[in-house]
Amino acid sequence: MDVLDGVVAACLVPLAIAAIVSGLDDLALDVALAWNWLGRRRTRPSMPRPGQERLPEKRIAVLIPLWREEAVIGKMLERNLGAVRYHNYQVFAGAYPNDPATMEAVREAEERYSNVHLAVVPHNGPTSKADCLNWIVQAMRAYEEACGERFDLVVTHDAEDVLHPDSLSWINLYAERYDMVQVPVLPLATPFRKITHGVYCDEFAEYQTKDVPMRTVLKGFLPSNGVGTGYTRRALDRLAEDADHRIFDPNCLTEDYDCGLRLHRLGFRQIFIPLSFDQGEPVATREYFPQKFRHAVRQRTRWVTGICLQSWAKHGWGRGAAQLYWFWRDRKGLIGNPLSLMGNLVCLYGLATFAWSKLTGDPWGLSACAQSPSEQALLGSALLLQLHRLLVRTLCAARIYGAAFAAGTPLRAVWSNWINGLATLSALYQYARARLLRVPLVWLKTEHTYPSAPPETVQPEEPIPAAAALTARPEIVRTLPWRLMRRWEVVPTQVSGGTLYLVSKAPPKAGFMSEIQRHTRLRVRVQVVPQESFEELLRRAEPKRRKIS
Repeated sequence: MDVLDGVVAACLVPLAIAAIVSGLDDLALDVALAWNWLGRRRTRPSMPRPGQERLPEKRIAVLIPLWREEAVIGKMLERNLGAVRYHNYQVFAGAYPNDPATMEAVREAEERYSNVHLAVVPHNGPTSKADCLNWIVQAMRAYEEACGERFDLVVTHDAEDVLHPDSLSWINLYAERYDMVQVPVLPLATPFRKITHGVYCDEFAEYQTKDVPMRTVLKGFLPSNGVGTGYTRRALDRLAEDADHRIFDPNCLTEDYDCGLRLHRLGFRQIFIPLSFDQGEPVATREYFPQKFRHAVRQRTRWVTGICLQSWAKHGWGRGAAQLYWFWRDRKGLIGNPLSLMGNLVCLYGLATFAWSKLTGDPWGLSACAQSPSEQALLGSALLLQLHRLLVRTLCAARIYGAAFAAGTPLRAVWSNWINGLATLSALYQYARARLLRVPLVWLKTEHTYPSAPPETVQPEEPIPAAAALTARPEIVRTLPWRLMRRWEVVPTQVSGGTLYLVSKAPPKAGFMSEIQRHTRLRVRVQVVPQESFEELLRRAEPKRRKIS
């Protein structure tokens, strides 16, 4: 025990120095963020919104790379094609010949939707996500040649994405001035007990609030988030010219990060759409991230390999101070993540031995640590900086997911250290092995889930006209309780073929379907109508109150 106490004691000062270096980096970025926010408050121009600028809809191609996504791709297409408030777009979903289940799911969607197209990769998979995307681009170009039209914008998405209804409109708007437009990406909310997914919620809330917006402010490059990223065709054509006609690097496991860096170096303008809220919900691409520990480690192994190791080998440390700084922030986890895991182990050891000393009456072996003023100052400074970082992450999580969820951020921060620490060690091992054996790194697939009760809409072939909705019979309107209609902002308008049709002024939010189904055994479909029509119908549905004489 004395030997182990000595080893732990020897680790305290190096761990504290590492925590201070990383903590000061985070503190400096927080100060820069606050300064920028205060400056924008003084001279804030009104942010443009879809509809304020009457722009024609550019032709958009949505690319979705797939590998064993038969369980989610059908739901994803059904939900998003009904909810997106944009018309001039086509969807190209790429699948491999040795993945027949996914190909069949896309073919079924092709039969239902005229703007869905299967792009078959000419070889078996999985290769890399970038390779799949390159072949989807080839299918898109073949479509252009056959139809005699050219897409103006290309947007990337994944099979688990829940698009905001206005996301394509935002990209269409900002593409007037920028060649790469990134829509915010946030995990969907999950119960408190799902701690692994909660880690994603905490980290993305902080990353999308602080790191990503400040990259362009501080003249750094903006990496794509992989989903919700819009590229102009001139930018993609330039990427192709610069890389032997391959837009996405097939050897890169994080092609999104690589594309953002390359576009920045080529001089193209990039923007991250500021995170805003619409009726209390963030305007963002939402999705479920891995909810099991091993799946999270697997996904983050790919992230660390591509962002830290492959980009280091390919791009070095950048050109100029700005790129150097952001490379440092992106790669410091190679050291910081394992050290954070070690710090958790040291802390756990210290707490356990302290409790044991209290139970047995023996002296605590670590009581002699940090006796000098300099060591005490180091440990105290490290603790304060870690508490500051934890506070910032908690506030970011509370802004998006609420105070009750954010209360668990300190606990999830410890769990995050284990996930990131093991993922980093795994990435270092797999990358070194691939280099030594000269074997390619392939697509590290993680299992995806899709919301079990997504906001549903009436299919395009059976819409409910706004005028018809206003003539709904009173007995149909009263199918649901008034409190339920008021809470979820829906009104029944028709029952036909075992289906209850509802109208709303916006796609329903999470939790809607599960509650509605408690009040009806009918299938439920929702049609979005203009706000004026909905408000009139809701007014007519309101129960008449008795007058008290």
